[in-house]
Amino acid sequence: MTDPVLPELSARLSARLDRLPPTRFQRRVVGAMALMFFFELADLNSFSFTAPGIRADLGVDVHQVALVTSAGFLGMFVGSLVGGWLADRLGRRPAIVGSLVWYSVFSLLNAAAFDVPTLVAARLLTGVGLSALTVIAITYVAELVPAERRGRVQSIVLGFGLLGVPAVAFLARAVVPLAPWGWRLVFVFGTLGVLGIALVLRLPESPRWLVSHGRGDEAERTVARIEDEVRAAQGELPEPAAHGGAGERSVALRELFSPRYARRTAVLWIVWIFQTLGFYGFQSFVPTLLVASGFGLVHSLTFAAITTIGAVPGAFSTWFLSDRFGRKGSLCAVGLATAVCGVLYGAGFNAVAIGVFGFLVGALIQAFAALLYAYTPELYPTAIRNGGSGAAYGVGRLANILGPFIVAALFSELGYAWVFVYIAGCWVVAALVVGVFGPDTRKLRLEQLNAAESTAPAN
Repeated sequence: MTDPVLPELSARLSARLDRLPPTRFQRRVVGAMALMFFFELADLNSFSFTAPGIRADLGVDVHQVALVTSAGFLGMFVGSLVGGWLADRLGRRPAIVGSLVWYSVFSLLNAAAFDVPTLVAARLLTGVGLSALTVIAITYVAELVPAERRGRVQSIVLGFGLLGVPAVAFLARAVVPLAPWGWRLVFVFGTLGVLGIALVLRLPESPRWLVSHGRGDEAERTVARIEDEVRAAQGELPEPAAHGGAGERSVALRELFSPRYARRTAVLWIVWIFQTLGFYGFQSFVPTLLVASGFGLVHSLTFAAITTIGAVPGAFSTWFLSDRFGRKGSLCAVGLATAVCGVLYGAGFNAVAIGVFGFLVGALIQAFAALLYAYTPELYPTAIRNGGSGAAYGVGRLANILGPFIVAALFSELGYAWVFVYIAGCWVVAALVVGVFGPDTRKLRLEQLNAAESTAPAN
């Protein structure tokens, strides 16, 4: 039975958290999450940049590259579900630490792989930890950051984290051509993510999670400590806004498919499926497709590295979009722009077009990711926030098990340009679904979006 105090307490603590100004505490949260995302995103993208070297060293073909890539997405599906479930039950902080240790350790298996089966096993196990970390971290940020700054803080975290993508791209550009085994050094780099544990241990557990698990006194003490730290830096705090008792109710994971949340779940699953197909259809295969189309290894890795440079400004661009125009409208606009640039990338088979439109696609897909990272955890209450976010993220990864084979088949049967027509179509679907059917979350507290006393289906 739900504790009747839970909605009132969650609303009161939420109001106290949402009136906190930017301080060292929030910078500490941003710094810890950004460092984790740096190594997580570096590791996540490492296979696409090492694939040309792996093909030459181990003699794998494009279809075997697709198999290894798909194994990674199967691991991500498992990790997002298991990681989200564990974080909803054990807490955000221990789940983050566990996922960091997992993917850092198993990343070493990639460096030791010697054939396709060992590569498949390595990418699958690494993918479990990578996706678990992602879904837990975006939820943790959403629960600790004030409503009016949720979008821009997610963009900052992802923006700094995305520096890991050009870092691993240029690392691959430097070491893969050095020797047949040079690609192995790239995977060793991913294990450095374990350094983030020291920063995570300095952060508090999410007060919202504590309340949802009946640990109200501990949640009160946690918020009080945060407030004391902010007062020491900023002076007295403003009074919390009136909340009217609009707190969250305790719900079970099965309510993802209840009348209240079914529409939100459907929107998120569709958007995550097509965003993932479009994102990784481009990100994972561009270096390999360029080599297969006649570009040299060094040139293809250079073009891929240029593409990743757009990722960081792309994510940071949502600083101006997310909280000002809202996640819904911004997701729709950015998705459609990505589709246009993706088609132009595939149509312009020359160095200038590849460089320019590659940069733009790299920027836009990461802008979409930053917006979606902020949007997804907002649509569910605390008790199922990680589970719901993990399910949406995981379904996208599960669908993308077929994605690499679709790309390989299109390339083999229809040619290079049609791969990018397919990718553009994925972005159009994702943009239109969220634009037409997604709820608007701009500057609303999490408890307002998931209020306990609301009886109308959530839109």
